[in-house]
Formats: sequence, C-alpha cells, structure tokens
Amino acid sequence: MKKFIFAGLVLIMFFFKNYTSANYDKVFYDFKINSISGELIDLREYENKAVLVVNTASYCGFTKQYEGLQKLWEKYESKGLIVLGIPSDSFNQEKKSNEDVKKFCEINFDISFPMTAITNVKGENAHEIFKWAEENYGKSAVPKWNFHKILINKDGKVEDTFSSLTKPMSQKIISKIDRLIN
Repeated sequence: MKKFIFAGLVLIMFFFKNYTSANYDKVFYDFKINSISGELIDLREYENKAVLVVNTASYCGFTKQYEGLQKLWEKYESKGLIVLGIPSDSFNQEKKSNEDVKKFCEINFDISFPMTAITNVKGENAHEIFKWAEENYGKSAVPKWNFHKILINKDGKVEDTFSSLTKPMSQKIISKIDRLIN
C-alpha cells in the first residue's frame, strides 16, 4: 500500500511539474529598460553582479517594503548586489507619472537604488525582461502582485523568485544573496 501511495505521489508531482525550458538564448544583461528619469539603462552595466528585480507600487499594502529594499541596497551594494525597482501599474496601484513615483520614493523612503520608468510586468504588454523570466524560469517568475522579487545571478540567469509576502530583509532572500555574491 505504501508503494502505491508513493508511486501515486510521484506521478502527481510529475504531472504538475513545470516544464519550462531554460535555454537562455538571452540573459538578463542583454536587455535595456528606461530609468525613472528618462535615460536608458543598459543592463550590461550590471554584468557580473547579482540583481534583485522588484516590481513596485506606491499605493500597495506592501509599499513599506521600500524600507527593506533600501536597507538591502545599502548593505549589499558595495558587495555586488543591484536592487532594481520597477514601478508598475499592472495591478492598478501606481501613480500616473514617473516624476510622481520618483518624488514619492525619495520623500517617503529616501530611495537611492536604481528605479525604472513605470513598466508593465505581466500579460502580453509586459516588458521583455518579465517575458524572458517566465520563458526561462516558469510561472513563478510572473508577478502575482506588487513587490514580487526575481533574483538574477551573476551569469544573468534567474536564480530564484520570491512572493510579495517575502520581505526584502528576510533570511530567505539574504541567504540566497550571500551565496551569490560570495
């Protein structure tokens, strides 16, 4: 009976396995994205660094995570981590202009890590970074809500993803970052 149950569980796990192929025709550093100030960010600037990509929003219940993201940035910037905030209105919780988002982040959270222009992060209008992450890592790379986190390793590939519930300074994220930058 135990063998039957075990075989059934293995079959179920096999059935629900995510079969995304990680061919990585491109890596994270092959992309470009507009900054919140209007300049083009060539992600090659971040080559050989770990990058925590976070879709953010000003009117979200998780907006206080900006504090943790800034702490993470301050702690790890000199060690090779980039925190990249990507404001998004994909969940209808972002301000309407890049200038308003920038001002909000600076005044309320003293944000100094790089921020992009307001960007779609899901669906057919998602920025190519998010489409690439899904194609190569699977559905867990698709933001389900604001403050979803995608950790990119030094090779420019998705290392892991973290839900909105996972705080930036959580041990789960910190331990992954420590392994990547050391």
